Amino acid sequence: MTLTVSILGATGSIGRSTTDLLAQHPERFRIGALVGGRDAVALAKLAREIGADFVALADESQGAALRELLSGTGIPNGAGDGAVLEAVARDADIVMAAVSGAAGLRPTHAALRLGRTVALANKESLVCAGDAFMRDARRYGATLLPVDSEHNALAQALGDGKVADVATMTITASGGPFRTWTAERIAAASPEDAAAHPTWSMGMKINIDSASLMNKGLELIEAHHLFGIEAARLDAIVHPQSIVHGLIAWRDGAVTAGLAMPDMRVPIAHCLGLGERLTIARGRSVDLAAVGSLTFEATDEIRFPCLRIARAALRDGGAAPTVMNAANEIAVSAFIRGVIGFYGISDLVERACTHFAGLYRAAPADVDEALDIDAEVRAWSSEALPA
Repeated sequence: MTLTVSILGATGSIGRSTTDLLAQHPERFRIGALVGGRDAVALAKLAREIGADFVALADESQGAALRELLSGTGIPNGAGDGAVLEAVARDADIVMAAVSGAAGLRPTHAALRLGRTVALANKESLVCAGDAFMRDARRYGATLLPVDSEHNALAQALGDGKVADVATMTITASGGPFRTWTAERIAAASPEDAAAHPTWSMGMKINIDSASLMNKGLELIEAHHLFGIEAARLDAIVHPQSIVHGLIAWRDGAVTAGLAMPDMRVPIAHCLGLGERLTIARGRSVDLAAVGSLTFEATDEIRFPCLRIARAALRDGGAAPTVMNAANEIAVSAFIRGVIGFYGISDLVERACTHFAGLYRAAPADVDEALDIDAEVRAWSSEALPA
């Protein structure tokens, strides 16, 4: 049986890894729709190389360029929000949801409402509107498969076990480029310093989130929703080798860990296989003798206050994670532009969380409400930046 796979965020790192795997197994998969953000050239090139039933670009202003680039291919295409939702509505057995940031909420939720199997690489969907997403997944019979390496490792380690028997779920962090830096040195870091991730190449924004450990905070919130486990039983630990991705400590004292080389094709293949294992060309298995040693360190919430802020948002619940994520996206963008320093990111996010703490106590009832809160917090955060 051939499965149709649509890819939201096709030109990003997850999208490229996904298309690499699909190309390795042409007898099992075919491409449905491809959705990109702003880069018409990259999206058209990908569509020409691998084919697609439909191609959509989120940036409506690039629609004419996309049409010209796909001229003569016969591939239907469009640009803007309507075209993205049309792409989601196309028949697909699996939707790879890999649009980065809050921009991924609406198309990911649209796929979920259609009862699709959604391979979830957009953690912001659960950070910003986790209660609504999980409720609607049950309502519409959708299946959410975790693509993030940490959550995929936890899912595999959990197996047929019961969450009630779990003492602690722990995700790992490489520690990022600033793992051994002093706070003073971190404070003076440039965007290029922060984006120089030692293990993964995930795009500027996600790399900076990894440098601040905000990414781990977002992933703890994601794990809370995916596995239905409370904050007290979730933890994060620094593991520089990035080989152990998730650990489950059971109440009887046993620990089950998910190990793999740092290659996003591994969790993607696990999702695409739907219970069967896919061979990965050029993939590498973990050779523990060659690795020699695996080391672990406690996280440092003094040098990396974003993790502390994210943990607090998870404990507070309601719309606190929605507020935090919106402020973080504005703050990271400001840091990249040189408007604020590295610790200006955590300062702005904490100020936003404090400002909105009394305004949005309840979790967003739906995606529209989450995006309304997101827009308000973005506006406030932008105004709060230095002139």
